[in-house]
Amino acid sequence: MNQSVTVRLDGVSVSRGGSRVLHDLTLSLAERRIGIIGRNGSGKTTLARVIKGLLTPDHGQVRVAGLDPSARTREAAAAVGFLFQNSDHQILCPNVGEEIAFGPIQAGMDKDAAHAAVTRLLSAQGVADWIDRPVVALSEGQRRLVCLLAVLILEPRVLILDEPFNGLDIPTRRGLMAFLEDLPQQILIISHDVESLHDADRLLWLEAGKIHDDGPPPLVGPRFLKAMDRAADIRAEGAA
Repeated sequence: MNQSVTVRLDGVSVSRGGSRVLHDLTLSLAERRIGIIGRNGSGKTTLARVIKGLLTPDHGQVRVAGLDPSARTREAAAAVGFLFQNSDHQILCPNVGEEIAFGPIQAGMDKDAAHAAVTRLLSAQGVADWIDRPVVALSEGQRRLVCLLAVLILEPRVLILDEPFNGLDIPTRRGLMAFLEDLPQQILIISHDVESLHDADRLLWLEAGKIHDDGPPPLVGPRFLKAMDRAADIRAEGAA
């Protein structure tokens, strides 16, 4: 499935609050696993929201598998799944089964069919007993998995994950990374943790709304970390 997917941006610019956040970005993203890195305020999340269709560019064009995500048609919305950094911003329902079934029901699926699909999905993950569990009773790692399953049940072609490993302990992080590796979708991962992206096929370094570097993680990652170390040293010298 992922081999036919290409995310394309042509001259995309976005302003928010009177400031330019993305500057004339032109990209073709076809690799199976793509990491997006950059310091706070570099435009990473804005880029993700534009690809999902949550933001409409001021200028330029975005296409995901040939569809315009900003058109917000059912087909375009289903093409891209988005996992928010904070699970509280995504979870809408009180228990696990209802949360995962929410999307399919909104898309027109019969409630009984949605319940059956949720049961199959949870059983496949070995957590069938979660279906009636209150979301508030879950750990953060478990809540993030529920959010991910709620996205996957809609069978998107592209997944965008905003800081999916943030705040997770090492075993939970490794389990989530292994789970993601087995998925057929094209995945774009936003992360401050460069090490978590070392197996990606491509790494984009966003700086002040522009692509500062783009290439294999073994090349881009060390250059990014070196630049962040220099920035930290400059701040330390200024504070001395």
